[in-house]
Amino acid sequence: MARETETFLLTLAQDLIAAAKRAGADAADVMAVQSLSLGASRRLGKLEDIERSESRDLGLRVFLGQRQAFISSTDLDTKKFGTLAERAVAMAKLAPEDPYCGLADASLLAKSWPNLDMEDPTEPSADRLAERAAAAEEAALAMPGITNSEGAGAGWGRGAVALVTSGGFAGAYGSSTFSVNCSVLAGEGTAMERDYEFSSERFEADLGDPAEVGREAARRAVKRLNPRKVKSASVPVVYDPRASNGLVGHLAGAINGASIARGVSFLKGDLGKQLFARGIRIVDDPLKRRGHRSKPFDGEGVATTRRELIEDGVLTTWILDTASAKKLGLKTTGNAARGTGGPPSPSTTNLYMEAGTLSPDALIADIKQGLYVTELIGMGVNGVTGDYSRGAAGYWIENGKLAYPVSEITVAGNLKAMFANMTPANDLAFRYGTNAPTLRVEGMTVAGM
Repeated sequence: MARETETFLLTLAQDLIAAAKRAGADAADVMAVQSLSLGASRRLGKLEDIERSESRDLGLRVFLGQRQAFISSTDLDTKKFGTLAERAVAMAKLAPEDPYCGLADASLLAKSWPNLDMEDPTEPSADRLAERAAAAEEAALAMPGITNSEGAGAGWGRGAVALVTSGGFAGAYGSSTFSVNCSVLAGEGTAMERDYEFSSERFEADLGDPAEVGREAARRAVKRLNPRKVKSASVPVVYDPRASNGLVGHLAGAINGASIARGVSFLKGDLGKQLFARGIRIVDDPLKRRGHRSKPFDGEGVATTRRELIEDGVLTTWILDTASAKKLGLKTTGNAARGTGGPPSPSTTNLYMEAGTLSPDALIADIKQGLYVTELIGMGVNGVTGDYSRGAAGYWIENGKLAYPVSEITVAGNLKAMFANMTPANDLAFRYGTNAPTLRVEGMTVAGM
């Protein structure tokens, strides 16, 4: 069935390309997408809802010289493709010239690609998803100290993507996702604390035990009870993996080719420079088997490849699509991402910082006073200057141990200095699209009372 869907989408895309050429387009590309999803949610022992959605979407981009236009549609009637293409070409005639637009260089297009093992053929029933949600919530509510629930849920999704260009590329792939989550509260009245846990995987067999997901959510919530405030200080800050991946994400934003081309990144002059300590490596790997953001080719049909963005602490490359690469006089890195309603833009795939050598306990063992961050609040990051200021919650570190929960604090610094003073632990796990182990950052400002 998956292969049939991919073939169907490819055929639609090829038909629309042909219609665009007949309408007068010099070049064109089409992305066709199909998605199915099913989810169940439960709260306080009662099933709240079962939701199912199905969608199909086409996105056409046409070029007339150095002008381009986009049009998308959910109407897959091939008899209407001529009209759709004519509208796109008419829009392109009115568009301003863009010297950097165009299809990817044919020499960079993927000719073949590996099977990344991203699609589980299993389609769970609504009853099975409801059972998973129930198992997660029941396990959480059974834990001492848990007094309420924000609910638990389980989901499944399957999607297929096809891309065809008039430059000679045609490819398609499918993927699936299984998930379970739980969010509960501990304590009473104004002293209540909330926390959550989840598991999300490409294959059902890899999904975490729903009951353990619920228990972990409960343990985290209870552990946060009776938080204190702390005095402002300059101390080491240690980021839990649930928060540390954001630091790697800030790096990705700063080396995004679109930002570099506009000159609005605090790292715009740092290609080839030492940003992190020696030994630190940050990787973007679109070819990771069963990865959360794996893709065999990018949004322009360019072959994808594993890249070390940071090698031995040195920044080695920008993250580029064709347009941003042209602006910088470079070649695309195969990092184009796109939807059906607009042009490609640079983006990472499975991005991660490699693990260090110290355990998380060893990483904090010599900290007399410090902060262990489990949650960040707000978006206080300036991409132009690198200034960083985020609301935070977590645990105060005393004499190398987590001493008590803290909240209503702010952590601040500058990302460039933070990168230079960062040490990774050995607990890297792949749970998100962007991942990092526990990270220690020296000399940050913690603002409290």
